[in-house]
Amino acid sequence: MAKVMVMANQKGGVGKTTTAVNLAACLAVLEKKILLIDADPQANASSGLNADISGKNNTIYECLVENTDPAEVVIPTELKFLDLIPSHIDLVGAELEMVNMPQRELRMKAIVDSLRDKYDFILIDCSPSLGLITLNALTAADSVVIPVQCEYYALEGLGKLLNTIKLVQGHLNSSLIIEGFLLTMYDGRQRQCNQVADEVKKHFSDMVFDTIIQRNVRLSEAPSFGKPVILYDANCPGSVNYLNLAREILQKNKDFLNNPLVNKTHE
Repeated sequence: MAKVMVMANQKGGVGKTTTAVNLAACLAVLEKKILLIDADPQANASSGLNADISGKNNTIYECLVENTDPAEVVIPTELKFLDLIPSHIDLVGAELEMVNMPQRELRMKAIVDSLRDKYDFILIDCSPSLGLITLNALTAADSVVIPVQCEYYALEGLGKLLNTIKLVQGHLNSSLIIEGFLLTMYDGRQRQCNQVADEVKKHFSDMVFDTIIQRNVRLSEAPSFGKPVILYDANCPGSVNYLNLAREILQKNKDFLNNPLVNKTHE
């Protein structure tokens, strides 16, 4: 049974998709069987893994709106242990199309539940909003990773996200937890970055990951080559940071991974 983690923050440009792609890739490098679901209409996670998203009938949109079997849209990536359900610009209209559907908040959960037995982790990348698809992802998930950019407005809007998580916990998914807050785009030379990091740690204490994602040119370049940074430059700080994050998450979830039910995943 896979653990399902959502990358969520309605604030754009915080490193959410970068985290989804590179955490998924690094977990796969560590030989965990991973599925990344791209639930963002911009489809940046899909292009960041060099997925061909020009065609139709092979994306998360068809699963959510047309009840396509999720197993039919899963595609392999360059990494042996990493699979992808790609996104498409059509997903922009999915929320309107789902409004009158029965149990509309549970569409993603049905998709995820049908695939749990095949993976160790399922990661979902969401759009920078708190709309119906993000709500679906939170309802389907076991935990949430919240990327927080090390900049002046880092905590702005986090209250709304945390309130949404509480609402989901209260009405749709009582077992949902926060996996952790991830500090991103950190530059230790800037006083403001250090101040923001200290403030986030003060507010959320042990809920903040020890790993911090540094600003890194190679990390920014990798998506344009359709590769996660670990395949683009394995020795750069971005690769080291995300490998450390992957190891931290594995350590945090060692009891879950040692569960006999989870160990049947690859059988």
